[in-house]
Amino acid sequence: MIPSDHFTRFYNEVFKFLETQGEADLELYWLEISKNQEKHILELIETRGLAGMYQYWSVIKDEENCGLDLDLHEDRLELHMHACPSLAKAMDNDAKPMTRYCDHCAGWIGPIMDKTGYHLVYDAISRTEPRCVMKVFKDPAKAREAEASAQLLMGWPGRKSGEGGR
Repeated sequence: MIPSDHFTRFYNEVFKFLETQGEADLELYWLEISKNQEKHILELIETRGLAGMYQYWSVIKDEENCGLDLDLHEDRLELHMHACPSLAKAMDNDAKPMTRYCDHCAGWIGPIMDKTGYHLVYDAISRTEPRCVMKVFKDPAKAREAEASAQLLMGWPGRKSGEGGR
């Protein structure tokens, strides 16, 4: 098995290669990651909604030992990443992170949220700081309201134009 710090660097290079092949190839790759991740989170969302998402990301918080605050509200889930280990590891590499590195999170999370009727607002804040804010809403109007305050709003494959963007 490849260690996590090597894995992060490896998929950073995969992302860079796919980006040179064209945006469509990169986004297709992220859609495949999304389909794979459904095995881990889809049933939790379908059966437990926001609480299922909270359960899933609580495990990730512990497993990845990241600076992450999770807040479950009646109408939304908020994830505040203060120290993203993935981007930090990609940045701690002489090959540098791919320019759209942070897009891979929205690239796999967004399609799952779309599929389950939730609305993702993914604010990467910056492409060079290992932090972000993700908010998930059931109400699309509340999601649009939250998008207005995003610093660097991430889109994903399949997201309709006018629903935020990159």
